[in-house]
Amino acid sequence: MQKTPFCLRAGHLSTMSDSNTTDFTNPSTFILLGIPGLEAAHVWISIPFCTMYSIAVLGNFTVLFIVKLEPTLHVPMYNFLCMLAVTDLVLSTSILPKTLSIFWFNSSEIDFRACLTQMYFIHCFLTLESGIFVAMALDRYVAICHPLRHSTILTNPVVAKISLAVVLRGIILVLPTPFLARWWPYCRTNIIPHTHCEYIAVVKLACADIRVGSYYGLSVVFLVTGLDVLFITVSYTQILRAIFSLPAKGTRLKTFRTCSSHLCVILAFYMPGLFSFLTQRFSHNVPLHLHVLMANVYLLVPPMLNPVIYGVRTKQIRDRLLRLFPHKGT
Repeated sequence: MQKTPFCLRAGHLSTMSDSNTTDFTNPSTFILLGIPGLEAAHVWISIPFCTMYSIAVLGNFTVLFIVKLEPTLHVPMYNFLCMLAVTDLVLSTSILPKTLSIFWFNSSEIDFRACLTQMYFIHCFLTLESGIFVAMALDRYVAICHPLRHSTILTNPVVAKISLAVVLRGIILVLPTPFLARWWPYCRTNIIPHTHCEYIAVVKLACADIRVGSYYGLSVVFLVTGLDVLFITVSYTQILRAIFSLPAKGTRLKTFRTCSSHLCVILAFYMPGLFSFLTQRFSHNVPLHLHVLMANVYLLVPPMLNPVIYGVRTKQIRDRLLRLFPHKGT
């Protein structure tokens, strides 16, 4: 006896079951639920989300403006910092406007192609940000461990090549994901229990064998995160060894405080992301609303912290910013 394809059976039974379950082989839209279980608190949750986004936009644009304005800041460290600022602006803007429209106006529909585009931008720029942290760790390592050779090692052509490699890695590694998601048929539901189009949340709706996409996503995450964290760990281990060998206690404490704040920002980027990724794939005991909240924190907190820790707390940027506001009587 010939078996009826699942997609046809799902579409045929949709009239007898939930109206949200139908044949979505080529869905025109997806429905984003926001934070499942916390719908009544959406407006209140939007307040810290909107605050974090406002600080991120203001802070990152300030960093870009100051670096462009001050010729003495046109050096590798601040070039990487500008890349980080642009990445943070794109990353936070990729999710928050739609999230706020869900919270404020219950505008939960998103076009299928827009969903795939959002998914690509999120994961592409997350990969970029991880690569930029590696580049900045390399710059700090050379500056602290080999200060006399810094300008000869990290020349403008070398910095340009590192930047290009970081960008191309992000673009190429994530490029297959929207094509895989576009290729699969969707015949279960078009409802995504999330505030944005996260890769796994989308592909779980497919009614095909998604093992290739799942394994590819898993490989990219562990390859990118594993290698980047390893490189950052090695770099900062060497940096800390160099710091503790400095003869002057004041210089030692100042440099240590700077590196500690940098490490805190890096941990704020990687830890929530790994938690969100691993719990969605391997744990069924974590409440869905907690997972969605952590996924949003992962995308909003680092863009808010980065311009503060790397920018405003940096003496050169802070001094140039203060000169924009002349004191009374001067």
